[in-house]
Amino acid sequence: MLARSIALLVLWTSLTLAACAQAPEIIRPDVVARYPHDANAFTQGLFIHDGELFESTGRVGQSSLRRVDLETGLVEQSVAIDPPVFGEGSARIGDAIFMLSWVSERGFIFDAETFEQVDSFTYPGEGWGLTFDGTHLILSDGTPELRFLDPGTMTLDHSVNVTLNGRPVRRLNELEWIDGMIWANIWETRSIVRIDPQTGVVDAMIDLSAIIPPEVDGRRDAVANGIAWNAETGQIYVTGKLWPTLFEIRLPEARE
Repeated sequence: MLARSIALLVLWTSLTLAACAQAPEIIRPDVVARYPHDANAFTQGLFIHDGELFESTGRVGQSSLRRVDLETGLVEQSVAIDPPVFGEGSARIGDAIFMLSWVSERGFIFDAETFEQVDSFTYPGEGWGLTFDGTHLILSDGTPELRFLDPGTMTLDHSVNVTLNGRPVRRLNELEWIDGMIWANIWETRSIVRIDPQTGVVDAMIDLSAIIPPEVDGRRDAVANGIAWNAETGQIYVTGKLWPTLFEIRLPEARE
């Protein structure tokens, strides 16, 4: 009986330690700076290239791809996405910007300088978020699955399922590749999850509760969505759908 009790205790301890090891870190970021953001922009995609801010927006009849002045929030260049398409996430590869649509199963490729549409592509299911890891376009579709696509053919190379404490994470929305990890907004939450691209395991959650603008706090549609990383400087920016503010944030662990 004693031996059995000891064995059970050892098993319980090992399981507890394993669960603790899998538990993601909860991080509350510091705000470094605040910038104006178009409060009418239903933000779907956000990224920085050569110091310039790009944004894709959604809603039928309001969808667009934009180049935005970071300091002022003013739209410097834009192209409208015609109805009935509902625009979604976007990412840049070289001189091309790829943009998804929600339920049309169709994406668009734009010249990054002129915003002229130069091509299109198709994919099965929904399109939510999009980012580029240097080799693959990574697409989210509202499920726990992230698809890694060959940008040359837009065919599926492989996929990973995202888990937190061993459970699938659904409603993965806007994506950003940051220093070897995938950051993803979770639709209708105030959290960003940081995902290991090899395993799909969430190792951290970035809690944005403290920076929700008071003008939109409590609005179901005005959720956190939009993550941009300046790979040259390490700066990280976040915003949300219909938010009047874009924030530069820094994780406490990254303090100098």
